[in-house]
Amino acid sequence: MKILILGAGQVGGTLADNLASEGFDITLVDADPTVLEELRNKLDIQTVHGWASHPDVLRRAGADDADMLIAVTSSDEVNMVACQVCYSLFRTPTKIARIRSSSYLDREGFFSGEHMPIDVLINPEQVVTDNIRQMLEHPGALQVLDFADGRIQLVAVKAYYGGPLVGQELRFLRQHMPNVDTRVAAIYRRDRAILPQGNTVIEADDEVFFIAAREHINAVMAELRRVERPFKRVMIAGGGNIGLRLARAIEPYFSVKVIEFSKARCDSLAETLHQSVVLNMDATDRERLLEENIEQCDVFCAVTNDDEVNIMSSLLAKRLGVRQVVTLIGKPAYVDLVQGGDIEIAISPQQATTSSLLTYVRRADVARVHSLRRGAAEAMEAIAHGDARSSRVVGRAIRDIDLPTGVTIGAIARGDQVLIAHDDVVVEPGDHVILFVVDKRQVAAVERLFQVGITFF
Repeated sequence: MKILILGAGQVGGTLADNLASEGFDITLVDADPTVLEELRNKLDIQTVHGWASHPDVLRRAGADDADMLIAVTSSDEVNMVACQVCYSLFRTPTKIARIRSSSYLDREGFFSGEHMPIDVLINPEQVVTDNIRQMLEHPGALQVLDFADGRIQLVAVKAYYGGPLVGQELRFLRQHMPNVDTRVAAIYRRDRAILPQGNTVIEADDEVFFIAAREHINAVMAELRRVERPFKRVMIAGGGNIGLRLARAIEPYFSVKVIEFSKARCDSLAETLHQSVVLNMDATDRERLLEENIEQCDVFCAVTNDDEVNIMSSLLAKRLGVRQVVTLIGKPAYVDLVQGGDIEIAISPQQATTSSLLTYVRRADVARVHSLRRGAAEAMEAIAHGDARSSRVVGRAIRDIDLPTGVTIGAIARGDQVLIAHDDVVVEPGDHVILFVVDKRQVAAVERLFQVGITFF
C-alpha cells in the first residue's frame, strides 16, 4: 500500500516510523528540509520538500497513484485543502485529516463529498480526552481501551502487594471470581513480555493486561491490586483545547478545578464551563496549590502544551499529596524517563493519534486498533469472514487456530454477546475477535490470518 503523509511533526514522524517498519511504501511531505533529512536518514521512506497542499508538490510526492492520504500538518486549513486537491485532481481513494478546531467539527455534514471530501477525521485532543476520562472512571487503571462499541474493555493495571491474586497462579482467577469471566491477555515484567499460561504466577509490580465485559472490569481490578476509592476531585493544569474538552466532559461527574496561566483564557473558560472552578495561576506555584487544597485532590491532570511544565507540576502535585497524576507528554523520550515513578500515567498524544490512524491501514477487515507500550505492542479488533474452507479462523475452536508467536485472542463479540476466549470457543462468521499482539512485527501475520481465501468468492 502506498501512503502519503503530510506533515513531519511529532504525529507525522511517529506514524511514518510505525508504518515504515511494517513495510508500507511511505512518502512524507513537509516544508522543513532539516526535519525531512533527519527522518529520511533514520527511516526507510521517501521525502518531498514543499507546501503540503500545493498540487505540484502533491504530484511530486506521488499523489496520482497513492492509496491513502494522511494529512497531519499543524494547520487544519492545509490538511483540508490537501484532501480537496487529492480528491479533485488525483482521485485518492482514502483521505484522512487531522482537524482540531471545533469551529469546523461542529458543522454537521460539512465533511462530505459534496463539501469537504475527507473520509476520516482525526481529532487528537478528543482522543486524549477520551483516554483520560476512561482512566478516571477506573481508579488504578494505567490504560483502558474500548472494543465492540465499548462492550468489551482491555485494561492495564499494576499488580500490588496485597492483591488477592498476587503470588498465585492465573488458573486460580476463576476460583476467586466464579461469576466473572475474564482472560489475561499479556503480562509485562520489568518491560519483558510474558505470555500468560494457567501456571503463570502474578508478581507484585507486574503490568497486567486483562480483557472482560465492561461491567466486570472493576471486579477484576480488585483481584490484582488494592481496591481504590472512586475519584471525586480532579484538578486540571492547562486550559487549552484538551483541558477545556476534559473539564467539559467530566464536570457533571467530578468536582473539577482548572488551572490556567493566561487571564484572557481564564475568562473564556469561565464563560464556557458551567460547574468547574477556573483559577488564574501558575501550575508550578507551590503556595497557590496548597491554598487550593491540592492534598485533598484525587487526580491531577497536567495537559498544558509544555512538556516541562506538565512534568514539573505533576511531580510537585504528587509530593503535595495527590493520589494520582496523569501527565501529557509530547516528546516520546520523556515518556520512558518519567512513567512508572511518581508519574503513574504518561499520555503521548502522538501515540494516541497513531492508534486511531492504524485502524484504517490494516489489510484485514479491522474495526479498531490500539497501539500499546509506545508502539511495541498492539491490540486489534478483527472481523472474521468466510467459512471453514476459505478462512483460517472461522469454524475453528480457538485452541485449533494457528496463531502467530506472541499473539493471544482475548474475547469475541458476537451480536450482543461477549464471549471470553476459552480454548473451546468456536469462531463464527461476523465475529469481532479481540487480539493482543505482544510483538508488533507479527501484525502482518495476523492480517493474513483474517484474510479470506479465494474459495469464498
